[in-house]
Amino acid sequence: MITELLQEEKKELLNGFTIDDIGDDHLFTGLETPMKKDAFKLSDGEKKDKIASLFSEIMDVMGLDLTDDSLKGTPKRVAKMYIDEIFSGLNPANKPKVALFDNKYQYNQMLVEKNITFYSNCEHHFVPIIGKAHVAYISSGKVIGLSKLNRIVQYFAKRPQVQERLTNQIAEELKAILNTEDVAVIIDAKHLCVSSRGVKDDASATVTSYFGGKFNNQEKIVELQNTLNY
Repeated sequence: MITELLQEEKKELLNGFTIDDIGDDHLFTGLETPMKKDAFKLSDGEKKDKIASLFSEIMDVMGLDLTDDSLKGTPKRVAKMYIDEIFSGLNPANKPKVALFDNKYQYNQMLVEKNITFYSNCEHHFVPIIGKAHVAYISSGKVIGLSKLNRIVQYFAKRPQVQERLTNQIAEELKAILNTEDVAVIIDAKHLCVSSRGVKDDASATVTSYFGGKFNNQEKIVELQNTLNY
């Protein structure tokens, strides 16, 4: 009976695989970032206080001396960094406000903003993902300020992420804002969970892409790749 229950638990865990079975393999559970229903019950200040307290415990368990001048402020610094900086994209209140403008120039070809540098964090190990995003769209009558393309990328990057999800989230957001399916997103990134631990492969990089509407044909994909020098 116990064996049967354990087997059922294993099946329910992660598509029939345990965490140990999966190891360093990449999982992508859905388009939305997995969040609790009460994710914003605590204020940012309360979250920082709690994270600082818990991180102090982690440091203590690791054997670090929290009375040392260099370390005693670390828990609070980490908490502030998590909430205000590297995971600030979890809070919808930080979503960039976007204004659209009429396409008065009647520019009807693709517009490409390339080499948007971003820093994210792998949700499996909480170590950095460092990369560049290339974003393109064809106007349906409205255009967006170039800096807002960068801000949209940064907003979705500043949360625990999976690169496939990040690619799709950026694309879906642009489609909704610009009211067009003609959107493309390519992300080229290095994952420190691969290069600094595990297999420790510092040479590899991961490329993901989204091609919607007019971009979803071979001729347009080649044109975009040529523009990006891929």
